[in-house]
Amino acid sequence: MFRSGCKLIDCARRSVKLNGHHPQRMLSSVYDPPYLDDLVPEVDLCEPFNVQITGPDYALVESYQSVVHRIAKTMGVDVAEGWATPAKKTKVVKYKPRSTVPETEYNLTHYERNIQVVDLPNNLAPILIELVQAAIPQTVAVNIRHHTELDEIERYVPDLELKQLKTELEAAGGPTKKK
Repeated sequence: MFRSGCKLIDCARRSVKLNGHHPQRMLSSVYDPPYLDDLVPEVDLCEPFNVQITGPDYALVESYQSVVHRIAKTMGVDVAEGWATPAKKTKVVKYKPRSTVPETEYNLTHYERNIQVVDLPNNLAPILIELVQAAIPQTVAVNIRHHTELDEIERYVPDLELKQLKTELEAAGGPTKKK
């Protein structure tokens, strides 16, 4: 019974936000005069930022992304986008003591997921960050930073074959035009 009551209050909060009323006054706004809404102080919003999640295990990184998304959704925070970037592969070589002969080689893969949070009130930002930190699993790293142009560039995988064909076409004299 308690869980269903929470769901009803959560739905009521969403509908009040859509109607333009302040969410803190959702239950009393039916009986109170509307000028009381003007007395509630307005809270500034944070700039959009990214929650960058990286780790060596793809399933763990993806499940943690869904946890962060669920936390933000529960708090009533807008998540504009969520995306994955291509995996980064690293080769690590362990050498024998006092020599240049390799003992073992490791191929490591790091996966990355990003969530862009927008319209976060300043008073909820520390709470969201603490909840995200409290839920971090082992081997996963979280970085919270502003969205930059570099994020947009890394987001999309370049089509190298298409680029090669375009350069070959330009070298051959460009596309032919039919009349």
